[in-house]
Amino acid sequence: MNRCGLCRDSINRWLGEGLHLFSMAATLEVSVGKASVVMALNSSNVLLPCIFTTCMGFEDLVFSWYYNRTEMVRGLYRGKIKNKASVPVELHRDPRVELVGSTMGKENNISILMFVDFSDAGPYTCHVKNPKEKNAEHNATIILEVVQEMDNTLTLIILAAVGGLIGLLILILIIKKIVLLILKKSQEKKKECLVSSSGIDNTEDGLAGSKAAQKAPPKA
Repeated sequence: MNRCGLCRDSINRWLGEGLHLFSMAATLEVSVGKASVVMALNSSNVLLPCIFTTCMGFEDLVFSWYYNRTEMVRGLYRGKIKNKASVPVELHRDPRVELVGSTMGKENNISILMFVDFSDAGPYTCHVKNPKEKNAEHNATIILEVVQEMDNTLTLIILAAVGGLIGLLILILIIKKIVLLILKKSQEKKKECLVSSSGIDNTEDGLAGSKAAQKAPPKA
């Protein structure tokens, strides 16, 4: 192979790597937050969070929520968003589900609020498809646990920490008050000593008419 052929191969390889990196940067991403599990009380509403990001923007984007990968066709909620300036259009919704997110703000939020009971425990998947990225698709799953009552351990830990902090602040204030009181008394005693020493007569033995006062002046 001649030198020109080698150059063409190098350029093509470089362009290919560059396009690959660009496609990676533009890839659609879906997230349900850092916590993999969310807990809810039986017979209450729970927020299932989901946001998506894309560097290329979106057009006619379709998103859906489904349970346990068994309801992908209809799902719990299915919607479509024309672009960033448009509100989501509802295509299908379970009566217990309400879309509470918005894509018109800083984040592309497609979270849902759902009324749940014990039978609803399990995995919930948020799925997004963006035609502007050659129909790129991505999803993320969060696990829902439904309980009779919330564990108060975390609450007790928080209350104990707050109580300890308040107790420490009170102790610091008490110590500060005691120190200031000691300093104040020390300064008062110092002032009393200064006043007493300034009133002492500098005659002999501090007595009027003493021998020091009766000494005759020396003869010239």
